[in-house]
Amino acid sequence: MKVPFNDFTPMQRELEREMYAAFDRVYRRAWYIDGGERKAFEESFAAYCNAQYCVGVGNGLEAIRLILQGMDVGAGDEVIVPATTFIATALAVTYVGAVPVFVEVDPETYTIDCDKIGEKITERTKALIAVHLYGHPCDMDRICEIAKAHGLRVIEDAAQAHGALYKGRKVGSLGDAAAFSFYPGKNLGALGDAGAVTTNDKRLADRIRILANYGSDRKYHHIYQGTNSRLDELQAAFLRVKLPELDRWNAWRKRAAQRYCDAIRNSAVKLPETAAYADPVWHIFAIRTRQRDALEKWLCDAGINTTIHYPTAMHLQEAYADLKLPKGSLPLAEMIADEEISLPMYYGITDEQITYVADRINAWRPQETGEA
Repeated sequence: MKVPFNDFTPMQRELEREMYAAFDRVYRRAWYIDGGERKAFEESFAAYCNAQYCVGVGNGLEAIRLILQGMDVGAGDEVIVPATTFIATALAVTYVGAVPVFVEVDPETYTIDCDKIGEKITERTKALIAVHLYGHPCDMDRICEIAKAHGLRVIEDAAQAHGALYKGRKVGSLGDAAAFSFYPGKNLGALGDAGAVTTNDKRLADRIRILANYGSDRKYHHIYQGTNSRLDELQAAFLRVKLPELDRWNAWRKRAAQRYCDAIRNSAVKLPETAAYADPVWHIFAIRTRQRDALEKWLCDAGINTTIHYPTAMHLQEAYADLKLPKGSLPLAEMIADEEISLPMYYGITDEQITYVADRINAWRPQETGEA
């Protein structure tokens, strides 16, 4: 059996007519930037996230950068960032001239360790980015309490967590602002790069919209040195078709995750944990084992495609060598980078495929005995 890591076919087949109709609507209207599709999607997505405002932007990285810029985070400032995340989280901090300060992650959820945040806060710390990694929410109440005590702004990096719940509340309105990516492989994906910012802060939303439009509040009038980062009409139209299906697609992922957890019974493999406060959406189903490369090859030989998120811890990336954080400085993040392997997870994955993956994992034996 062949099991792809991701497969868009099920959703494409179900929505083909609606997606072509969305394309035709935009094409015939011949209005491709800053039009009705973008406005309609922003309203719908804000409501979905229980936020008052949504600003469509070019991609997830731009969403974080524009939030930071809108908050006046810049040169000389520091921003708290979890040590396990995609590089875009840190790059956004760098792009505004600030310094990312990496904090160790929780050993069970791999989201930022709230017990470790305080020791990294200095007089230069301006904001804290909470990454809902793999679709699992951070402990937002604790994070917001810490931030409030130190006068920090809280940014949710929700690029992997569309529809995830924290204590029954959707991510996207739990901090000062949230950044979303609609990269095609996300739980809610466009057919190209796209992103959005959600917030309950009107002033911040207005400023981000202006910054993303060349710093212009009206044509040829520029009040900031802005950039070009706008959600185009075509991607907005596609996202409008997909958004009503998101909860159903997420429910499929949740069932698939539970089936994996019920079926995988190999003591050399550590299954993902879910915090009591969280209802994750399983953008990534990440397991760990000390012999990750051997398991990866074993599964590949069986026709099962996997991916590694992320093979090099952020502080050890060459791009951040200037921070001079040596190997061993963030041991848990480094361990996750060495051991993590992501199993196939997507809307439409079948029970038969999940059983096959689990059976192959259960049949695998590490060359040396040892726990995951």
